[in-house]
Amino acid sequence: MKRKLLSVLLTASMAAALLAGCGGADETPAADSQANAAEEAAEPTMDDVAEPGEEAPAADGEAVTLKWAIWDKDATPYWNALKDAYEAANPNVTIEMTDLGSTDYMTVLATELSGSGSDFDVVTIKDVPGYATLVSKNTLEPLDSYISEAGIDLAQYGGVDKQVTVDGSLYELPFRNDFWVVFYNKDIFDAAGVDYPTNDMTFEEYDALAREVADPAFGAQVYGTHYHTWRSAVQLFGVLDGQHSILDGEYDFFKPYYEMVLGEEDDQICRNYADLSAEGLHYSAAFSGGDVAMMNMGSWYISTLISSLQSGEYDSSLCGNWGMVKYPHAEGVEAGSTLGTITGLAVTSVSDQKDAAFDFVEWVSGEEGAKVMAGTGNFPALMNDEVASIISGLEGFPADDASKEALSVSNLYLEVPYAENVSAINDILDTYHKSIMNREVSIDEGIASMNEEVGKVLGQ
Repeated sequence: MKRKLLSVLLTASMAAALLAGCGGADETPAADSQANAAEEAAEPTMDDVAEPGEEAPAADGEAVTLKWAIWDKDATPYWNALKDAYEAANPNVTIEMTDLGSTDYMTVLATELSGSGSDFDVVTIKDVPGYATLVSKNTLEPLDSYISEAGIDLAQYGGVDKQVTVDGSLYELPFRNDFWVVFYNKDIFDAAGVDYPTNDMTFEEYDALAREVADPAFGAQVYGTHYHTWRSAVQLFGVLDGQHSILDGEYDFFKPYYEMVLGEEDDQICRNYADLSAEGLHYSAAFSGGDVAMMNMGSWYISTLISSLQSGEYDSSLCGNWGMVKYPHAEGVEAGSTLGTITGLAVTSVSDQKDAAFDFVEWVSGEEGAKVMAGTGNFPALMNDEVASIISGLEGFPADDASKEALSVSNLYLEVPYAENVSAINDILDTYHKSIMNREVSIDEGIASMNEEVGKVLGQ
């Protein structure tokens, strides 16, 4: 029954995701970049709910309504796809979604949960700083006993759970995981007679490849690579060794990556940060323009790229022949080490239906929910061969083996791991990143200021 039902839902949700237009993306790495879906996921019929010989929830079971906080319901295909699939598998449960909007979602959610009238059972966690706030306000239920009783193997999430554990307890389970890869334009490499990027590049090899394929000639400029203005596009190369994070308080390990990127700017291998900031050029416009050979960006861009090419919003003659490979890595670091951002689900401390709420959280973050997520062109936190094959089988996904192989991750490090004071640390690192990239201070001066200011926050 489950296989038949998932087939129906995945087919419908894939169509919805890939027929969507590009739309406007939030300026945060974890933002949803899906556009308004052209179709709603198909409603399963009762014929799909149970088959002879298969066990299904009792239709006359006690009716349960779970209230779920989300954002951008109409622009994000997987919300309805998950709701429909879970309700079909659990006919006595109704999932009632409340759209709080994507702008300041976590702030609005914190306000809602702090009020005496909150009746949410399940809430979606958009980012780690917001998660830290909700945990500190005691608005989320610790999930440790539920996880233990359900026998959930947290290793399936690749160690991400450890990076959001608070004082030994876990308050969310991840269901979506976006990780960084390198997108590249095959036509540019073919025209230059240069071999494509590979899934095992050191930073030295990556820098050399960008320089080899670039053409700074005026009027025919080709950029070897592109960095969006987020600090994560530069700074967080430094955390891929697994020895460092943004919580360290000492940031000298950022230096070689700032030197690499600013050196590429000086030699016109990539666009200038100051110009990008002034023009407000979005990374999607940069890559779709057909003059960028490589771009480091999150896996969320895959569905946007596919759907925008199919809708005609992107000119296929400029960027239609694309591929992707794993992130570059430092010498001696395992290939496939990359950055990630997770989206999780939590049970509220005020819910009077905690068992039912956790069952929904477990299902969405488990294998069944992962298949539904993959069918909409999004990356679930639980990735296995079957889920990867769903994503690589989407119409418009590159057919080459290297692009398919890029879906496998060896080590995943959160861009923003949990810390009580992570918001303050983020702000400081953002500030001095901008100062370095705008050439207002030297690399050494900027890093020294990061060390000093974050040291104050950490009490060092």
